[in-house]
Amino acid sequence: MTTTHTLKALSKALLLATGCLTASTVFADQKTPEQLYPPLTSEVLPELAAKGSYSVGVQTLDLINPAQFDPATQGKKDRPLKVEVWYPAANSANAPLTSYSDLTRTGKAFTLQADAMRDVAINNKEHYPVIVLSHGYTGYRTIMYYLGEHLASHGYIVAAIDHTDSTNADVDFKNAPFSGFFSTLINRSRDQQFVLNYFNEQNNFASKQVDNKKAGVIGYSMGGFGAVNTIGGCYDFNEQTTAMFTGMKDPAQIKQVQQLLNSCAGGQYKNPKVDTRIKAMVAFAPWGGQHNLFNASAMQNIKVPSLYIAGSLDDISGYEGIKNLYNQTGSTDKYLLTYKNARHNIAPHPAPAIAKRSSELDIGHYYEPSWSMRTLNETNKHFVLAMMDCHVKGITSQCEYLDLPQNGDQAVVNGKPLPAWHGFDNRFSTGMDWQQAKPRTK
Repeated sequence: MTTTHTLKALSKALLLATGCLTASTVFADQKTPEQLYPPLTSEVLPELAAKGSYSVGVQTLDLINPAQFDPATQGKKDRPLKVEVWYPAANSANAPLTSYSDLTRTGKAFTLQADAMRDVAINNKEHYPVIVLSHGYTGYRTIMYYLGEHLASHGYIVAAIDHTDSTNADVDFKNAPFSGFFSTLINRSRDQQFVLNYFNEQNNFASKQVDNKKAGVIGYSMGGFGAVNTIGGCYDFNEQTTAMFTGMKDPAQIKQVQQLLNSCAGGQYKNPKVDTRIKAMVAFAPWGGQHNLFNASAMQNIKVPSLYIAGSLDDISGYEGIKNLYNQTGSTDKYLLTYKNARHNIAPHPAPAIAKRSSELDIGHYYEPSWSMRTLNETNKHFVLAMMDCHVKGITSQCEYLDLPQNGDQAVVNGKPLPAWHGFDNRFSTGMDWQQAKPRTK
């Protein structure tokens, strides 16, 4: 396949995954934020989807990563990053719940009801691990806000990044669909490591409460592409894939860019070292495995406990590519959760009303034809919390939620259904498969 044909094919896939909008679009006024998560009885939810004991605070920070490579100018430039931070709120915090304002793919504004208080004090009774949360190409920092709020209610500080050049507001897919892709390839892991370093090493509102020995990283799609790299899955672009995903044709330039792309663990090149604070990684539908963009030897050397979450019909990242990443990962604690018959949209919040009334480009960012987005979100909350509690906080009892039989469908044996997965009520663990590196203990 020629580079031109490959770019056209990728363009079509990205349009289906992320859509088109213009950077000039502005937010419209909305009087009442939309509630995407109305009350739902706990009897049908997995155990760890329940809200934790902390009220949740949220702040928006504007950070600067100085003197980073800028693909547009081919030189150094300060890189701005807007970050949404959820955290356990002080017991005395008493403020109205806030909201999140974002754009659909075609630039339609919406505002969602939050379950967090804006700019309240952090709870100073304990120390909390930092979890970095990274969206896809394109997306926005609150596209997985349900995870940020959930983890914060259980005692984590969650920092979700607006990846510059890669957000809905930055990329005009209709006229320049690849304008941010080169930047995304270079910066995804670098952004994740920079934000982790910021909270652990620089003065900020949460400095005194950060557990600077424990951290985690979560990424969706291109965020997963970055997260795998951040824990040591070094990139391995060849000349063909470099040209394919940058559109470059000059052989000398391709070689230079190939060297630039093949970084590891947050932008390192020689003898890369993975941040020892990172104790767990979750990758939703990570991109890149289908194109063999990760070094196989480096993948085998990964030690960080890793959870891959995928749809069996993923047509953007490719289910076989995601399985290959799982199989290549060397960690003795690794897991693969598969949503059977799901495609790529397994991580975003449910569609806002305005997307439902719009075109496929809008609702297609949130819609799964075989799954309820609410079900996916609640299940994600359960497994991500189990992963972070088990491997980041070291709560041994939480590891039991990661020790499961392969199939959750409760097949009927001798006239009786098999037990549901640990943490799920009877009849409600269906539609999923589970793989784990270690043999089951029960």
